[in-house]
Amino acid sequence: MAMASLYRRSLPSPPAIDFSSAEGKLIFNEALQKGTMEGFFRLISYFQTQSEPAYCGPWRWFDESMLDCCEPLEVVKDKGISFGKVVCLAHCSGAKVEAFRTNQSSIDDFRKSVVKCSTSDNCHMISTYHRGVFKQTGSGHFSPIGGYNAERDMALILDVARFKYPPHWVPLKLLWEAMDSIDQSTGKRRGFMLISRPHREPGLLYTLSCKDESWTGIAKYLKEDVPRLVSSQHVDSVEKILSVVFKSLPSNFNQFIRWVAEVRITDDTNQNLSAEEKSRLNLKQVVLKEVHETELFKHISKFLTSVGHEECLSYAAAKACCQGAEILSGSPSKEFCCRETCVKCVKGPQETEGTVVTGVVVRDGSEQKVELLVPSTQTECECGPEANYPAGNDVFTVLLLALPPQTWSGIKDQALMHEMKQLISMASLPTMLQEEVLHLRRQLQLLKRCQENKEEEDLAAPAY
Repeated sequence: MAMASLYRRSLPSPPAIDFSSAEGKLIFNEALQKGTMEGFFRLISYFQTQSEPAYCGPWRWFDESMLDCCEPLEVVKDKGISFGKVVCLAHCSGAKVEAFRTNQSSIDDFRKSVVKCSTSDNCHMISTYHRGVFKQTGSGHFSPIGGYNAERDMALILDVARFKYPPHWVPLKLLWEAMDSIDQSTGKRRGFMLISRPHREPGLLYTLSCKDESWTGIAKYLKEDVPRLVSSQHVDSVEKILSVVFKSLPSNFNQFIRWVAEVRITDDTNQNLSAEEKSRLNLKQVVLKEVHETELFKHISKFLTSVGHEECLSYAAAKACCQGAEILSGSPSKEFCCRETCVKCVKGPQETEGTVVTGVVVRDGSEQKVELLVPSTQTECECGPEANYPAGNDVFTVLLLALPPQTWSGIKDQALMHEMKQLISMASLPTMLQEEVLHLRRQLQLLKRCQENKEEEDLAAPAY
């Protein structure tokens, strides 16, 4: 039976020059000697080809299956993605972003930005352009710029569709011409964006997701319904506020905000945590501990206990293991099922411990062990130390902390409104938890921008 497949096409040359050709290697060596390939090595170490033809937008520091803020990936797969949505994804994932359409810049400024990114390993450029200018098949496309040869005035395009075209050098003037074209889906010009890492990684433990297309309804609930509910209902205590908000939550709310876990393929030869893994786990555990120490968390835990809300780590871990297997294999998570999970402690440097959930994931009759690194805190109880893992009470806590302060301004009882504002006050939060909450606030503002269809108009980072 015949099977459709994608295959590499012959690169039209000129105008492009294949990176692996003799001339392409010469251009590379010239640029390397002049110091304009500094970003190449950092970028290429994380570079991977897109898994879907429509996934050219998400940049290569992440697997595209992890980028589902601003636009569900199923929509991207079906319709592609615009420049504004890619900029939104970059902001939403916590990167430092500067974005410009060609009518907001000039070829000279573009060249200076190419040089800036090519002479640094802490800045990378994404270009969106029309392939037709290079005599290539296809239309709008996104790819990172891997380097620059100043003497020849040529830029290296690391085509994310490596199944179609290899990395190639193009004249910078021609690249500008390819960018200075109209995207028919938005009626706006294409452009370029500079991406760099922030001083601290945001979203260490919590993130918002648009994977479920009902996110628009949830965003509306948080933005419009919650302020109305707390102002119209007779609320006389914090517990009553929580009851009003919690009982009206959309049924798929748990798909909107999630805690983030690190996954890896099980290596039976090394069960210990590396120094890097332990460092990342420690940061997550600090954030989790800071959430647990807030007064708001105590109120929410008490309320959820009173309504009989319970969560099972094994169930949450099983879902996460399937999602991890999806990321690691590139196959949809619905093709996986987790047959069993096992919670255990593993050693890290200096004999410190971490919690790992091992899941046996099954797909098409074959099994794969996936490990989930889970942050935890400990509390003392009558039976001794008790481990606490991320759950609904801390997720609900950070989301309420991330809502705009004016959400609670309509509470009629002035003393209660003052108490609620004290509970969600940023000034009372430790530094790392403040950063976590601010990241969620930025994500909420970006989702509001997308919901109002303003992401093509406003490319700047959201204020908070």
